[in-house]
Amino acid sequence: MRDLLRRRDLRLLLAGQSLSMYGDWMMIIALGVWARVLTGSNAEAGIVFLFLAVTGLIAPLGGLVVDRLPKRPLMIATHLALAGVMCLLLLVHTRAELWLLYTVTALYGLGGDIFGAARSSMLKAMLPDEQLGEANGILQSVREGLRIVAPVSGAGLFAAFGGHVVALVDAATFLGSAATLVALPFAEPEVAPREHHFLREATAGIAHIARTKVLRELTIGLCAALAVIGFCETLIFAIVINGLHRSAPFVGVVDTFQGVGAIAGGLTASALMRRLGDIRLAGLGLVLFGLACFGFLVPSLGAVLPAAAVFGVGVAQLVVAAATAYQRRSPQVMQGRVAAASNMLFSLPQTVSIGLGAVLITLIEFRIEIVIMALIVLASAAYLLTRRDEEAAVSRAASRVAVG
Repeated sequence: MRDLLRRRDLRLLLAGQSLSMYGDWMMIIALGVWARVLTGSNAEAGIVFLFLAVTGLIAPLGGLVVDRLPKRPLMIATHLALAGVMCLLLLVHTRAELWLLYTVTALYGLGGDIFGAARSSMLKAMLPDEQLGEANGILQSVREGLRIVAPVSGAGLFAAFGGHVVALVDAATFLGSAATLVALPFAEPEVAPREHHFLREATAGIAHIARTKVLRELTIGLCAALAVIGFCETLIFAIVINGLHRSAPFVGVVDTFQGVGAIAGGLTASALMRRLGDIRLAGLGLVLFGLACFGFLVPSLGAVLPAAAVFGVGVAQLVVAAATAYQRRSPQVMQGRVAAASNMLFSLPQTVSIGLGAVLITLIEFRIEIVIMALIVLASAAYLLTRRDEEAAVSRAASRVAVG
């Protein structure tokens, strides 16, 4: 980690990403709480996250843009645009403007998808493959670790001053991120050449995942889990309001405990990945996710908050393993399309599950929904843990020989 943090380019990237991710966590919690306050409905609060995820369905087009354009200018332009988009929330005052809140949420998701694919490509160009896992772990620890302060401060700002102030603060963090990217030294990698068959070019990321054994199996396992993980977006409000009998802004406190666990998960992910391989680390992350769900069944802070921390460990390990697997096993000129393709493939089941979760919470007791989610996630974990990654096995054997 010290070697990575000695690099000026990575320090600047981390600084800018810390700013924008802080704003993201404040704004995401504020959007859900805002919808809940405007409508009084857990389901409509959860639909915010449906709009946040649905843009992933068109992610392959954004991935093609990422591969065809220089990465740094695209990232700067995206964050400047998002700063402007957040200012639209100043027009939201009553339930009549709920459509605008949902529209801004969708644009927020779209910009995040494009920026995320470009950042993945930038990291691949900046670092050797053996350092990607550690860099992803640091980024994920920072991202999730910001849950310690950002959701609470976002909920606090919302409670004290309203959503308009939170939106302005988030816009300022996007401007700060853009400024660090301007100062970041970066040698742009070769962009993808234009091809004559647009459809084949746009879907090249999906084709690459389909023909690469580890990526194919990883995608199957994660998609199965994501078919129910989206339930969390509405369940979290039910857990807090109906289970713990707290107000909606207390969701930020639960998110803070998830961030505590995620720091540990992100910082240990790289070392675990060297021992287990990326696909099995993803499986381990799902095991922790599934086990944490059972803690949410207990109507007590002494059960829910530790469960949120375990949940955070699992999420961080899962995200680092998946991000690193797609980066390492994809060529530079396809990084954007592969990242976007995986995002689309994950967004489809997640989007469906968010919508389904919003419906189920009105039909069945929320604890039954939690049990269903936990069992399916654990089954997906079992699938990933029983896969064999020949490439990782050879790498671990070579490491043992080198150490011996």
